[in-house]
Amino acid sequence: MRIAVIAITGNGTRLGCKLLSGLTGAELYVSKRYAGQAGSARHLFEPTELKDLIAALWHKFDGFVFIMATGIVVRMVASHLESKQTDPAVVVIDDAGKFAISLLSGHLGGANELAQRCAFICGANPVITTATDTNDLPSFDMLAKDNNLVIENIKSIKVLNSLLLDGKEIGVVDQIGKVRAWLHGRGKICFYDTFIDAFTSKAAGLVFVTNQNFPAQTQHEKLLVLRPRNLVLGIGCNRNTPLEEIEEFVDTQLRRCFLSLKSVVKIASAEAKSDETGLIAYAEKYGLELVFYPSDDLNQVPVPTEPSQYVMAAIGAKGVAEPAAVLASSGGRLLLKKVKSPNVTLAIAQICEAGNE
Repeated sequence: MRIAVIAITGNGTRLGCKLLSGLTGAELYVSKRYAGQAGSARHLFEPTELKDLIAALWHKFDGFVFIMATGIVVRMVASHLESKQTDPAVVVIDDAGKFAISLLSGHLGGANELAQRCAFICGANPVITTATDTNDLPSFDMLAKDNNLVIENIKSIKVLNSLLLDGKEIGVVDQIGKVRAWLHGRGKICFYDTFIDAFTSKAAGLVFVTNQNFPAQTQHEKLLVLRPRNLVLGIGCNRNTPLEEIEEFVDTQLRRCFLSLKSVVKIASAEAKSDETGLIAYAEKYGLELVFYPSDDLNQVPVPTEPSQYVMAAIGAKGVAEPAAVLASSGGRLLLKKVKSPNVTLAIAQICEAGNE
């Protein structure tokens, strides 16, 4: 986590130096008036440049620690706020170092944790005001963050957290098998084996941890869908197949299988395809890892589809999509066997996790 520590007073500068020694990845910014108190590991700015400094740093850091009055910070950061999914963590420490206040992005941004770390280093009292934390209840945004889950519908987080605070029953279907242990028995949570069981229950809200899509008519604000990143696309393609053609075919097949693109974590293919611009562009567009395997490795993987004589003649492999998907998923289960379009082959595998085969 890259953290900017910003101080505008002498006391603040001394606190900033103390934080710098205890926060990995932190950089210290201090007013030029106190340059002599900050040592060499700092950046200097004019007192009148604070607003411009924050604007310049806002998208460069994951978290900010402001050692100054809360009112100053609120006025300085207000115009930069976009979304609880993207805003950085903001922590405010008073000039005397008595309190470390989690001001913004307490859960997803990590400000609650950062405030506690700062308090430990400075000997301050951490101030955490998020309702679930103060009531010793889990929060579903932290559930997502801690388990690397993609939040499908961010507005439902507030609804589900509110229902939990009101003591209402939350029905959970967990296809990755991690939620029960994470919740530690806190809150009124009931687990269901199937989506139908959950939908027909008396639960006031629902949380589904799944890579599966649902019909539009079943979706509402009291249903929170969290996506595990556990799918691999095995893709083979003819030379110079454009991004658009790959994208259209993959989207069609994901819809046919009721699988979410948000659960896809990587694309796998043959080493011979490592320079395919369309494949590379598709991976870049969706921020997916792209891995390639030599033909010898692909040939060692048992797959259900008969070997392709065409692929064997072209690159010396019995196939691409299925064996690449299996390799990249650590021997996971094929959810979609090889399907073909005129220029693209696709297979989908679910990553094999220890204890969840």
